[in-house]
Amino acid sequence: MKIKPTIFILSFLTIFCFKFLHATKTNPPLSLDYYKSSCPNAEAIVRKEMECAVQSDLRNAALILRLHFHDCFVQGCDGSVLLDDTVTLQGEKNAPTNLNALKGFEFIDRIKEKLESECPGIVSCADLLTYAARDATVLVGGPYWDVPAGRKDSKTASFSLVESNIPRPNDGLLSIISKFLYQSLSVTDMVALSGAHTIGMARCTNYRARIYGDYQTTATMSNIAEPNLKNLKATCPAAGGGDNNEAAMDYVSPSLFDNTYYHILLRGEGLLNSDQELYSSVLGVQTSKLVRKYAEDQIAFFAQFSESMVKMGNITNPETYVDGEVRKNCRFMNT
Repeated sequence: MKIKPTIFILSFLTIFCFKFLHATKTNPPLSLDYYKSSCPNAEAIVRKEMECAVQSDLRNAALILRLHFHDCFVQGCDGSVLLDDTVTLQGEKNAPTNLNALKGFEFIDRIKEKLESECPGIVSCADLLTYAARDATVLVGGPYWDVPAGRKDSKTASFSLVESNIPRPNDGLLSIISKFLYQSLSVTDMVALSGAHTIGMARCTNYRARIYGDYQTTATMSNIAEPNLKNLKATCPAAGGGDNNEAAMDYVSPSLFDNTYYHILLRGEGLLNSDQELYSSVLGVQTSKLVRKYAEDQIAFFAQFSESMVKMGNITNPETYVDGEVRKNCRFMNT
């Protein structure tokens, strides 16, 4: 189906205009020394707890990184994804896109307990999660970046925004791009941040259409790819069942944060349709160049990933600076 250029351009102009107006709202600036006086050991406490979590299971790093992403794409990085449902609040955890997909909340609980013991009522859950995502990345071989802090926790959540804002596994390239642009994140940010899938796991329900669809069309079906596809089909039957069975999105080095994810896309073996679209879509002129660049140069990938993570982490919720708080328990608002 041909996409009319005029419609394509207008849709993106609409997104840009909306985000420009949204960005003109001034929020209190985040800073690198926000807790220097009030809780000087905050980052050290988060790092120590993340070390324990990742040492117990390397896959826990990906869980925290995913939590941070899903938090920032809904209302900004405000800890809303951490809220449990209550009689008066419908949280984000049980939205279809998040249900059975988000894990690792117990690690956030543990870190929060330590922070509350050291500095009661000082460090927000939103900042805690942002620190933890950085440390999780470093602990499995990824890059380090300085995290600006000063976020407040939201007293609200948005079940509906989860479905409209979070990219889905079977989204086409234009849909994925539009969701990143809506967050004021560029195409370069999108391709770099997608590299987090180098340590991620996906559920069968999210890759079934891909492995029984165009996987063999895009893949070179190398000596590695053929047995991998057989294994995927064995744990994810076409007729249904096994929806929550998991497979690594980077089957070569699933526990190491590196650039192998992009090599897999070059071979046409991306597990999710939304990943392979970055390289194989006919509309992906810019994205395919970036995939090749990061596959060839891990240093360039690490540098851009760090920059893009800071940019994503700086997506704030303006309402929290008017009516936000520092939660004592990340699962519930303060009473």
